[in-house]
Amino acid sequence: MARVVVIGAGLTGLLCAQVLSRRGHGVLVLEAADTLGGQIQTDRSDGYVTELGAEGFVASSEALPRVARELGIHAELVGQSQTRSLGYRAGELHELAPGEAARFLGFQVSRDDTGQGIRTFRNGMGRLIDALASALAARVEIRSSQPVASVTRKARGYRIVLASGSSIDADRVVVATSARAASQLLQGAFGATASELTLGKLLSSVTVSLAWDRAAVPHALDATGIVFAAGDQEHGVRACTFTTSKFPARAPESKASIRVFFRPEDNELKLLADAAYTRRAATILTRVLGIHAAAERSWVSRWQDALPAHDPAQKDRVALLEKVLSGTGIALAGSAFHGSGIDAAVRSALSIEDRL
Repeated sequence: MARVVVIGAGLTGLLCAQVLSRRGHGVLVLEAADTLGGQIQTDRSDGYVTELGAEGFVASSEALPRVARELGIHAELVGQSQTRSLGYRAGELHELAPGEAARFLGFQVSRDDTGQGIRTFRNGMGRLIDALASALAARVEIRSSQPVASVTRKARGYRIVLASGSSIDADRVVVATSARAASQLLQGAFGATASELTLGKLLSSVTVSLAWDRAAVPHALDATGIVFAAGDQEHGVRACTFTTSKFPARAPESKASIRVFFRPEDNELKLLADAAYTRRAATILTRVLGIHAAAERSWVSRWQDALPAHDPAQKDRVALLEKVLSGTGIALAGSAFHGSGIDAAVRSALSIEDRL
């Protein structure tokens, strides 16, 4: 069996390690950050379950429930408690038709998925990462805080050069990173075909979650949340989720939590402190929902250049690179290459052995 190095310990990288180690391969996972999970990060504190990254996965997914069943956490899956969504335009709230919120926000989901909502785990999406890490602990080595500088060819196999200057040899390599990171890793070995991945458009996101006593929020919060019309997207606000209405057990019983999503300008993302985004979120919710009390708690998460736009040109670039990589023992994996969202990331990982 092969010695496989997986670069990236987000959901895709961890699941690739699960698939390959079960097939008897020796697997080492390298992660640049000091935490696992990539864009799945859940804060659990003082009775709150707060997503800092992805909220969930499309309800129609078959792949993710299958993984959850294999990990023994299928019973922890929950769906939305609310399904109606609201829109905000010209100072007024109105109900949206099923699927209209996703189309309005430009979510890249299939027609079959629109209007079905999402699912998650009772204790947040981070539960999936915890379960995967636990399942891998006995048979896969995972090294965090280990950024990779490049992947170079050897006479047989590959040499993974770390940013520290040390190196690791492998028979096969899985690149489960962003497209830009993959380009930097592979351009030395695969030239312009890999370099062109950097041309793909990336979007950034800032989210602010705020919590109050439920009595301080005059709105009924009887919906999944609000999407903002283009003319009402002050400071790049795109939407907000009524977290404690959308999913069960997200806060102590007497509390309410709302998550606000911003599409920030690049310069603001670099210059503004978390407190500035918190103030912006509170000001917007005061205007839209009439909340005048100060929030009791806040959580801010920043995802710079984290959301790939899967336009036709980038799909063609990925397809060309994968054609070049075919049969080389290197494979790409994850939503950066194979479609937006957690379901796409999972399906990409489950098929990894076919591409190595």
